[in-house]
Amino acid sequence: MNVRLLVGATALLGLAACGTPVAGSATPTPVAAAQDVPVAAAVQVPAGQELVGEYQATGVQTYSCQGNAWKGLEPTATLVDKDDRPIIIHSRGPVWISAVDGSAVEAAPVDGAKNDVKGAVPELLLKAKAVRGDGLFGKVTYVQRLATEGGVAPAGGCKAGAQTSVPYKALYTFFAPAK
Repeated sequence: MNVRLLVGATALLGLAACGTPVAGSATPTPVAAAQDVPVAAAVQVPAGQELVGEYQATGVQTYSCQGNAWKGLEPTATLVDKDDRPIIIHSRGPVWISAVDGSAVEAAPVDGAKNDVKGAVPELLLKAKAVRGDGLFGKVTYVQRLATEGGVAPAGGCKAGAQTSVPYKALYTFFAPAK
């Protein structure tokens, strides 16, 4: 995770230079949409967790051609708060890094916790593997990818070594143990 965090931190510095909130600025405001999104049973967060953030993501799912078939390589997305401020970078790992306080969470899909969505990447439940910092992601234990749009690999074959990036959107929700 250290290399991914270094790359993410570099990206965050670029965002900070563009006027994005940095450490010491106001607390990010999550989007207020999760309560309106139906959540499939397969991706429900276990009992004993509380919602600590929900953010809209826009980005790409990148695929590489292996053996004449497209295989997932990595996501790249920016997550925004309800005021449409970019405050989180999402990348390979998958990992989410806060541009507000530098905290990070790396997670892995929970076996069987997937909800297929026609014409979009599936909704997922992910469990934290590692966290960094005491800020936004310091206590995160679960992540949901909900309300997905797009991001599906192209149909058909491909030429070995080729890459393609497909636009996608999703709502990411973050949970920590209930207090």
